[in-house]
Amino acid sequence: MSQDAGFFFGALGAAAALSLANMGASFGTARAGIGVAHLAVLAPAKIMRSIVPVVMAGILGIYGLIVAVIIQGSLQSGYTNKEGYVHLGAGLSAGLSSLAAGLAIGIVGDSSVRAYAKQDRVFVAMILMLIFAEALGLYGLIIALLMNNQATGLSTKA
Repeated sequence: MSQDAGFFFGALGAAAALSLANMGASFGTARAGIGVAHLAVLAPAKIMRSIVPVVMAGILGIYGLIVAVIIQGSLQSGYTNKEGYVHLGAGLSAGLSSLAAGLAIGIVGDSSVRAYAKQDRVFVAMILMLIFAEALGLYGLIIALLMNNQATGLSTKA
């Protein structure tokens, strides 16, 4: 395989991290935003507390951006195919985890915000469910950072 294949896979990892994480963030934001709009009609005084799912979904895009920037910073001369493969895995780890988290945040956020419009006691349960959903994206970010460290170690061994 060509030496340039490493660059391709590394760049693909950066693109996957950013695009998949942003897909999760946009779905979560849109779906939770629907619930917030519904709440605004029923209980306008609760709007500020109800935007928590929208904010948490937006954070997922930042996870993908962090990983993409780190991978992109590694793309320089002397970059090996092995590093590219590891960076592809890192990008997919962060991107797919954030996509899954965005799906969970959107669905939980939408239904929980609608329930919060009618019952104040739901708020704490909503926050807990959203924290656990957000953690899915954070797990992918942590693994991606660890994989990046592994890829850095590969270049120093060669």
